[in-house]
Amino acid sequence: MTATARRSELGSFLRSRRERVTPDQVGMPPGLRRRTPGLRREEVAQLAGVGVTWYTWLEQGRPINASAQVLAAVARTLRLSDAERDHLYRLAGVPQLRTGVEPAPGIPDELHAILRALDPLPAVLVNARTDVLAWNRSYGAVHHHMVSASAAERNTLWYLFTAPPEHSRILNRDEQAPEVVAGFRYRYSQHPDDPQWRDLVARLHDASPLFARLWDTEDVAPPSLCDKHYDFPEIGELRLRSTGMDLIGRPGIRLVVHTPADDCSRDRLDRLRTRPVDG
Repeated sequence: MTATARRSELGSFLRSRRERVTPDQVGMPPGLRRRTPGLRREEVAQLAGVGVTWYTWLEQGRPINASAQVLAAVARTLRLSDAERDHLYRLAGVPQLRTGVEPAPGIPDELHAILRALDPLPAVLVNARTDVLAWNRSYGAVHHHMVSASAAERNTLWYLFTAPPEHSRILNRDEQAPEVVAGFRYRYSQHPDDPQWRDLVARLHDASPLFARLWDTEDVAPPSLCDKHYDFPEIGELRLRSTGMDLIGRPGIRLVVHTPADDCSRDRLDRLRTRPVDG
């Protein structure tokens, strides 16, 4: 991401957060003829103790410097969460205590052995970009079409937003989508200069109106795992609970294991694993 693009995204993010904060939340009178939702720029500047012109330029994406202390004051005024504050700092180019690290290529044999040992629980290895790196038999049974796709489309975010219903079988996509996109934006801002990240966002933006709408909200949150609800016509509804674990010594790689939420789902998962695979 170029410096110009990063400043533009910073301005867009600040505007979206400013519009969320009402005057009464920060102890200011509502005033008359308020033409925009939330706070005015001059109100943010006043509350944060910065110049109106400086803050206006910051929202306009002009090439100005911002210290960590000043950004902290803006973050407090806009009532940013920890994830949103980290996102703000990264877009402003202020150094962080930790940055995203891409995993070393290749999956060692011992991780494949762990995946096999976890069967019949669906288990998968993913990277920070949600690319699917390796999986076991049960995960492949639930996500047959995704693991059979090309490497460019073997990605859980791409699958969630672009797979046709007869392939994904996901029932609660709309429920989990906002949280998924906010978590992805949190990770995305740790890789501002990586063309693979930018390409994935651009492709998703073009392919999925739902992703485009959620991405344009600028919402950001710590990544989290969502429970999955599927509907397979031949076996019925399948409910899986997700657990994720970062791997020591393999930065950027996460092991995600899905556990049946009830006995009925456990039985249906067993049936799904042993059924013939359709094309």
